[in-house]
Amino acid sequence: MLGGLAAELRGAIGVLAKRDVQIPARHLSGAPGAAGAALAGDAAGSVERPAALGDDCAAIPDGDGYLLLAAEGIWPAFLEGDPRFAGYSAVMVNVSDVYAMGGRPIAVVDVVWGTSAGALEPVWEGMVAASRAYGVPIVGGHTSARSPYNALAVAIAGRARRLITSFAARPGDVLVAAIDLRGEMHAEHPFWNASTGADPARLRGDLEVLPALAEAGLCDAGKDISMGGVAGTLLMLLETSGAGAVLDLEAVPRPRDVPLARWLLAFPSYGFLLSVRPGVAGDVLSAFARRGIASAAVGAVDGSRRLTLQAAGERRTLWDLSAEPLTGLAREGAR
Repeated sequence: MLGGLAAELRGAIGVLAKRDVQIPARHLSGAPGAAGAALAGDAAGSVERPAALGDDCAAIPDGDGYLLLAAEGIWPAFLEGDPRFAGYSAVMVNVSDVYAMGGRPIAVVDVVWGTSAGALEPVWEGMVAASRAYGVPIVGGHTSARSPYNALAVAIAGRARRLITSFAARPGDVLVAAIDLRGEMHAEHPFWNASTGADPARLRGDLEVLPALAEAGLCDAGKDISMGGVAGTLLMLLETSGAGAVLDLEAVPRPRDVPLARWLLAFPSYGFLLSVRPGVAGDVLSAFARRGIASAAVGAVDGSRRLTLQAAGERRTLWDLSAEPLTGLAREGAR
């Protein structure tokens, strides 16, 4: 059972697409701030240097904190099949990237290409709806209705006082998955939507958990769960941190009516994977529980540089990062 599931996860497009990151990783190797920059942290978990390439946002030191910058392109099939939700998601995933770093969003800009004005209408309706729901203004960008194809990308700026970064997972850490299960699967695409039907004030309050954890010194390592699902996101976290982990698949919070394989590849509208010190794991879980967000300890970080899946008393190696890089972005000394 576990062998077949591991093969399905390895072959999923959301995981394989992460290998495309090897292209910019190769070109930017050795550039200022590129992957390989070491990160130092104190006992409370504060990161003292900016995040290197491989994080959910670029983190640029700015006064007493960090300026955060990120951008997301939308999968073309998703844009064609559900343009309104694609527009909504383009803003939503950028907002999630900022909160995943322990920050708060400031504003977004967009780049929208369409074959006609009519093709752009639902995209813009979705972007504006998300802007209002999350309280993040759209302040500029580029729009063209004279393109031979439809395309969408959105970029965001934010600020953080203390960082949650992909480079700070340590052997001995507890892996915590936090996912808002108050939603439903998209009819066609692997997206779990717990956003469009939710109260905007609750959405914003739920996301505020992340910077609150960072500022309290309870968490300094993690990522938001992206197109690679739980396993793909964990792989990226382990690669940049130069670590390995055992992931307990049966402990991952999930809806009762979604099969495990499908869920592990889903992109939740609210989903975060955090690597926390054992002594504060209970505090982190309690912070999500107070917001009604499902969370659980789903594994442990080790020094193996392998991601091992565990279920029903069986274990299977999903990926050996020491033999096969995923994104090519790794902490100095971890290659």
